[in-house]
Amino acid sequence: MNIKKNEISIHFEGDDEKIPIVFIHGFPFDHHMWNNQITCFNENYFCVTYDVRGLGDSVPGDGQYTIELFVDDLEMIIDELKLKKPIICGFSMGGYIALRAVEKIEEKFSGLILCDTRSGADSNEGKINRAIGIQKINLNGVKSYVNEFIQNCFCEKSRKNKRELVGEMISRSEYFSSSGIKGCLLAMAARTDTTNYLTKLQLPVLILCGEEDKLTTPTVMMEMKNKISNSEFYTIPDAGHLSPVENPWAVNEHIDKFLKKIKL
Repeated sequence: MNIKKNEISIHFEGDDEKIPIVFIHGFPFDHHMWNNQITCFNENYFCVTYDVRGLGDSVPGDGQYTIELFVDDLEMIIDELKLKKPIICGFSMGGYIALRAVEKIEEKFSGLILCDTRSGADSNEGKINRAIGIQKINLNGVKSYVNEFIQNCFCEKSRKNKRELVGEMISRSEYFSSSGIKGCLLAMAARTDTTNYLTKLQLPVLILCGEEDKLTTPTVMMEMKNKISNSEFYTIPDAGHLSPVENPWAVNEHIDKFLKKIKL
């Protein structure tokens, strides 16, 4: 089922009396990237996905976004659906949103899953790369930009053996609003660093990373794990940055084991 609230397209499946999980997708994707996870978990959990502002079916508006605005949207969804202490699962940019939300309102959640993301803010080089991305969109359009970007999210094996999947992920994103895509790049470039909060985190945390992720490497994510007292870390074989898409079976197995340990 789906609804639209405050210009955000929200989707949910399962019994709303069961433990809620909110899945936050990454850039430049939409809620469909979690299809394998929703299929796996909607029988035993209340699964919520949504399109981050500016992407998918959510309204792009003026494209003036911040991670703080994205956290406000997440809070709105939790309140709108009356979710009681959901588990939050964020991938890449969705992980930035999840980490800042937990830093701000940890008491509203019962668990945290981080996939292929990082707590650190962009370095100067990272900020320049975001600016280059905006320039590429201005010069060549969204289609050209997302084709190049998404190709690099997959590991070499996936690019070679899962061409249909790669093409599907690209085709979903290439028609998104240019102001929405650029707004997300600006929001990521301006985000705060949540690293200092990791040592204060009390929630149980599951950290997953594709073995061949070159954007947020296993080394970077292991550093996060070492700062979080109640955390588990696993690498996902045969996966680059898009581990929930490239190897959903391994990701779902780890998520399933983690969820069964959480007591609400």
